[in-house]
Amino acid sequence: MKNTSKTLGIIASVVIGTVATALAYYLMLPPLNIHSSGFWTFLIMVLFFYGLPLGVVSGFGAVGKKSGKVKVNKIFLIIAAIPVAVLVLGGIFSSTFFNAQKYAAVIEVQQSDFSEDMPEADVVTNISLMDTASASILGNRELGALSDVVSQYNVSLDYNQINYKGTPKKVANLEYVDFFRWINNSANGVPGYVMVDPVGNDADYVKFEKPMIYVDSAYLGEDLMRKLRFSYPTKIFSSVNFEIDEAGNPYYIVSCMKPHVGLFGAMDVNEVIIFNPCDGTSELFAVADAPSWIDNVYDGDLASQKYNWFGTLSRGFWNSVIGKRDCKMTTEGYGYVVRGDDVWYYTGVTSVTSDESNIGFILTNARTGEYKYYPIIGAEEYSAMGAAQGEVQEKGYVASFPSLINVEGEATYIMVLKDENGLVKLYALVNVENYSIVATGDTQSSAKQAYLEELAKRGVITEEELPAPETKTADLTVTAVRLATVGGETVVYITAEDGTVYRGALASDESLILVTEGMALTVEYAETEHAKIRAIIGWSEKTE
Repeated sequence: MKNTSKTLGIIASVVIGTVATALAYYLMLPPLNIHSSGFWTFLIMVLFFYGLPLGVVSGFGAVGKKSGKVKVNKIFLIIAAIPVAVLVLGGIFSSTFFNAQKYAAVIEVQQSDFSEDMPEADVVTNISLMDTASASILGNRELGALSDVVSQYNVSLDYNQINYKGTPKKVANLEYVDFFRWINNSANGVPGYVMVDPVGNDADYVKFEKPMIYVDSAYLGEDLMRKLRFSYPTKIFSSVNFEIDEAGNPYYIVSCMKPHVGLFGAMDVNEVIIFNPCDGTSELFAVADAPSWIDNVYDGDLASQKYNWFGTLSRGFWNSVIGKRDCKMTTEGYGYVVRGDDVWYYTGVTSVTSDESNIGFILTNARTGEYKYYPIIGAEEYSAMGAAQGEVQEKGYVASFPSLINVEGEATYIMVLKDENGLVKLYALVNVENYSIVATGDTQSSAKQAYLEELAKRGVITEEELPAPETKTADLTVTAVRLATVGGETVVYITAEDGTVYRGALASDESLILVTEGMALTVEYAETEHAKIRAIIGWSEKTE
């Protein structure tokens, strides 16, 4: 009878441990991979799940007879010490202290020519100047107009930068508001996403042909990470990004990592999963074999971290701590540039001993992980942002993180200035080498023209080199006239019969107040960053 009770106690303890382990795995979703520190932490937890009910810890277990006095079984202690030792020793021997050169060798950096790789353009359409906060405002405004979805769904805060048909876009899927909204709508799934144009400053809600079932805001078996973990139990997931293909179909791009040093060190992406959230199917690719339409394999933080390994550890660990000879690292933050079919991260590079200057900048391909370095000395990004904000300090605008463009051979920061509500009000251009050269405008075109004039005034370029704004002429009939205040100035918006909008500042041309609906005009204009909006240079009324 005594043996039967003991056997039943052991069986009950094993059942308790198994149930606790299964529940913990279901909730924590650790990768079953020895190269993940999370796996070893989970293993320690599992040992205690089984150890406590089996009585290997006296005072708590079924076998312990000295209630209230904790005494750990020596065999259990030895077994539990193994994963702890792996975590500690694995971390030490995978560290930069023992492996500085290996960390530095994770990437190769190619030095490139700025003028060749970044040709000048009249209007910048390949750079995302809008940050996630501003994109979120536009996206929420667009969703707010849709009564059938706004009460059940939110727009995800995770806006991802993609290259969609050759232009930069920010996309974010809808998500369930809460658990009860998921219960009410799980049969219908997530119906669509918001696409923000960071160049034209507008947003559109797009409905899927098939709804998404597996999303991050779902629960139980429809939870995205749970579905991924059960499909790929050994993979170490890094970033998970929502994207759409060229046909508008939704996917999650899931980066998988492995160490390049020791057990845990120099983790980098080696594979990518393309997951279909509509039906739960997926494909696994090596990074080199990933389809060209995807954009986000390496995230910007990882790209900066890997360059910092390269920049600080190339001459060894002790040099990175004491001598710091030739040590360099990225500045805080990064922007986006679309080149060809890919999204690239932009960030400045500074010497670890410098204060407010850059010695160059890097572009990192978000899909392939390729690095290009451009040796350009000048102000670091936050100094340039401060210079732009100072130009209109009375308005209290805040600058976005800038990107870099080529203007008449001059490396130039370009950024947007936002009001307290996060809405884009002005564009600003700041010279990299001399950040006292600043110009702003309510459009890219007007800001660039003002910047060119400032360059000529400072003697950076000659008056002969100052290009005249490229203008065109159109005949139109006015269908609507509206006035709006933009950046503290009154702007006249004239809509033509084909839907094209022509805008001009009343302060620059007071006669625009005379334009009325139905008038026939001849308008001289310049193209802007938005295909359907044009800047008025001059106008006249057509006469019969």
